[in-house]
Amino acid sequence: MTNTRPYLRHLSGSGDLETPHEETRAGFLSLALEKNRQAVPFVEEARALKVTASQAKTPAELLQIGGIEPALLTAASLSNKAMGHLRPEDKRNILREWIKEVLEPEGNDFVDELVYRFLLTRGDALGGMMRNLAGVLGERKFTRAILSALRLRKTPYHWYSSKSRTWIRFTDNDTDIESQLKGLSWTNNSQKRTIIYNRKIKIVDKNIDFSILNCNHREIKAVYDKAESYLAFGEIKGGIDPAGADEHWKTANSALGRIRDKFYRLGLSPKIFFVGAAIEKAMAQEIWRQLENGQLTNVANLTNADQVASLCHWLVNL
Repeated sequence: MTNTRPYLRHLSGSGDLETPHEETRAGFLSLALEKNRQAVPFVEEARALKVTASQAKTPAELLQIGGIEPALLTAASLSNKAMGHLRPEDKRNILREWIKEVLEPEGNDFVDELVYRFLLTRGDALGGMMRNLAGVLGERKFTRAILSALRLRKTPYHWYSSKSRTWIRFTDNDTDIESQLKGLSWTNNSQKRTIIYNRKIKIVDKNIDFSILNCNHREIKAVYDKAESYLAFGEIKGGIDPAGADEHWKTANSALGRIRDKFYRLGLSPKIFFVGAAIEKAMAQEIWRQLENGQLTNVANLTNADQVASLCHWLVNL
């Protein structure tokens, strides 16, 4: 029973899947700290800009200070994409007009206004980076759990680096590789296994968070479009906000349902798993029903280390 229902190793009912309040609070704190950490370079840039811009006695003199034109353009709300379509003289003309209309009316406070507007634009950029922060951190946390499961078994592996775009053999020091890891490959009892992250699967015609294939990393291209090569699929939702939990589950459930349907039509039934950080009561009950009727093979709450470790143990032993 445990072999066919691996979730019973760490779950006894839907209540075990619900995210405790203290974990929600801890998740919000982690996000806040990470956002502050990533904001530090922007704040330091603003400080440097203020010191340099303070050399100007009038707003117009800002254009005579070397090296700050990119910062001026940022403060003027010009995106990198927009700047790529402008000639140098276009940029200077835009800055002259912007300085006249925006900075000159501020009088002696023009440097402060410049810095405020620079931070406003940089804040928008940071906001864009932060929108998927919870998802990125969740993926990294899950990846570290998979690595731990492999290392515990002393199983050698290769990992795909999004930075170098190559497969790299593991070393004793794998600290922080999850920040650029987008694939894992190992051998389990002579069975070759490879996980690929966030890739479009032709059979489903959609991006899937985790796809596990019956091959090693050198064989991916040869088997990528063969439905029978896929052993399992998974979706992960790292968002911790309870307000978005239901919507995240609906998105993941829709993706997983599409996988089941497409493969069922081919006479195949790959294993399906889900990992979520924000799981509310009604959502947990629905997930449990899917576990009991076989729609889902395994599930874990990302905020529960024991559940994640159990699921990853199952995963690396497929």
